[in-house]
Amino acid sequence: MLSIVIPLFNEEGNLKLLHQKLVIVLTPLDQPYEIIFVDDGSTDNSPEILRDLHNQDAAVQVIHFRQNFGKTAALTAGFRQSRGQVIITLDADLQDDPAEIPALLDKLNQGYDLVAAWRHHRQDPRDKTWPSRIFNWGVSTFSGLHLHDFNCGFKVYRRAVTEQISLYSDFHRFIPVLAAGKGFRVTELPVQHHPRHSGKSKYGAGRTIRGLLDFVTVLFLTTYLRHPLRLFGATGLIIFGIGSLIEFYLAILWFMRSFGLMDVGPIGTRPLFTVGILAIILGIQLFSTGLLGEMVRYFTFKPEHEYTIERILKKEWPINK
Repeated sequence: MLSIVIPLFNEEGNLKLLHQKLVIVLTPLDQPYEIIFVDDGSTDNSPEILRDLHNQDAAVQVIHFRQNFGKTAALTAGFRQSRGQVIITLDADLQDDPAEIPALLDKLNQGYDLVAAWRHHRQDPRDKTWPSRIFNWGVSTFSGLHLHDFNCGFKVYRRAVTEQISLYSDFHRFIPVLAAGKGFRVTELPVQHHPRHSGKSKYGAGRTIRGLLDFVTVLFLTTYLRHPLRLFGATGLIIFGIGSLIEFYLAILWFMRSFGLMDVGPIGTRPLFTVGILAIILGIQLFSTGLLGEMVRYFTFKPEHEYTIERILKKEWPINK
């Protein structure tokens, strides 16, 4: 069964046409499907249109939020409501072409767990495309997952992916990174991208700062969550070492001044002395933070969080010979 999850906010001009396009594409696939619209607190006529679609098509489900909670929350709700073993997500603005779904499914069946659409020729204004290129370059460089388009909402997942990753804040941008961090096979496929059919974009420049902060969190969760002391401890030791070297250097100057071997001014009034002290204190604090993180991890440890299982092969015991 296929589950199509569509988060939306004020997309009244696109919903009927999107539904028509999906039915045209999904019907020839000859397998059951469901279309889950997640209304993220729309204030236009989207709820009424969705109600009509639900009454007309038994495959349509609708989830209404009481207010606007954001795309990550909408996707999470859709994932939980879905029943398919393969889940497809796309935005409701008709910039993503449902006709690309069969190609994405074929790519998934080549042994991947997540296939992300790559808007190779993106039909958006430059004030959206250039920040997106910088964002994609940064995420690709620092995460080690080399994709061209992390933030495209058009993706195809195996159900195991949506069940294993935890989403909050604006983590929907980093689903491929989170999935790869769990050991899932992630790839991308170039798709056609269209200008917006109706309505206007809901994303502003403010999401850049939020995205940066979320990316730092994702990097920590996928790299150092299991070993916080390796991050905080190593950083703390380096800073502590720098501070210690500074103070050792000043101590040598103080001894040489005390024994008349060098004519230097007072040590305690030098800015370098304060820098060294602060570095030592900061290093101790960071190292202590790493130790506290290890203690918290020890007492909250759950073995099932340490790995993901693809399959288990076993026979019933006792084995009849």
